[in-house]
Amino acid sequence: MVKIRLRRLGAKKAPFYRIVVADSRYPRDGRFIEEIGTYNPLTDPATVNVDADRAQEWIKKGAQPTDTVRGILKKAGVLN
Repeated sequence: MVKIRLRRLGAKKAPFYRIVVADSRYPRDGRFIEEIGTYNPLTDPATVNVDADRAQEWIKKGAQPTDTVRGILKKAGVLN
């Protein structure tokens, strides 16, 4: 199953995430199919950059966003 999920980067206690499309069997920070955005929770408010067209295209193809990514995409205006 293909998922849209967060891939953690950054230093200890300073997380930075990339929003990626990956097979659910791959490890969290491992192999992925495509990077479609970034999420920085440390800024106030949190910074989100998402390629909305690619995200919607993957969702139409059947990719399932995780609960966290679903919330991020809603706030970014990609999902209703």
